[in-house]
Amino acid sequence: MIRRVSTTSCLSATAFRSFTKWSFKSSQFHGESLDSSVSPLLIPGFHVFHCPDVVGIVAKLSDCIAAKGGNILGYDVFVPENKNVFYSRSEFIFDPVKWPRRQMDEDFQTIAQKFSALSSVVRVPSLDPKYKIALLLSKQDHCLVEMLHKWQDGKLPVDITCVISNHERAPNTHVMRFLQRHGISYHYLPTTDQNKIEEEILELVKGTDFLVLARYMQLLSGNFLKGYGKDVINIHHGLLPSFKGRNPVKQVYI
Repeated sequence: MIRRVSTTSCLSATAFRSFTKWSFKSSQFHGESLDSSVSPLLIPGFHVFHCPDVVGIVAKLSDCIAAKGGNILGYDVFVPENKNVFYSRSEFIFDPVKWPRRQMDEDFQTIAQKFSALSSVVRVPSLDPKYKIALLLSKQDHCLVEMLHKWQDGKLPVDITCVISNHERAPNTHVMRFLQRHGISYHYLPTTDQNKIEEEILELVKGTDFLVLARYMQLLSGNFLKGYGKDVINIHHGLLPSFKGRNPVKQVYI
């Protein structure tokens, strides 16, 4: 599947990179199953690319994967309207014996240099070190529970260092028992409009690769984001204009 999109969508370059940088995919892909009888050695890989938009990028990336015996299962391209910029995200399977991990990095880096890429990220979840993440949430558990269950099933290639919330939870709840059983620490940090406890949060998330807001109903300040210096993913729809909360969009822009 290849899609080339030209749009004035509100999706910014930063948001696109944040959304595509990490792979939370399991072994399920568009169009073809990874447990195919073609080869039991095939494993999934992901590549995210960001460069100036010129002719031939898709062909070069596709040839790179095909030349090493890989098979592309999904390919998405995003080209903002009236901007000379190209983004792509490919999902593929490959044989790590025929295409060693280090060689893969070198091959994609060669293409990155050819097209003066601003970003070229390769990810092989079954071979690469797991990302360390922290989860932030408020009162509702559903986003957190979804994350924890996918993590337990091995569908999220991450290590959860801790869970931070501005709401206290009773020790005998399902979530707290799950966290205790798996050795994941829980930190209750009550916030107010005058004190968002951001310094304390920054201390707890040191050493993480990125943060996940699992229905965290607080706005993180610009100082917090600068202090953290890494990406933050919001997996709840709280920034949509239709959200009936405390006007988060207005708060963000003010």
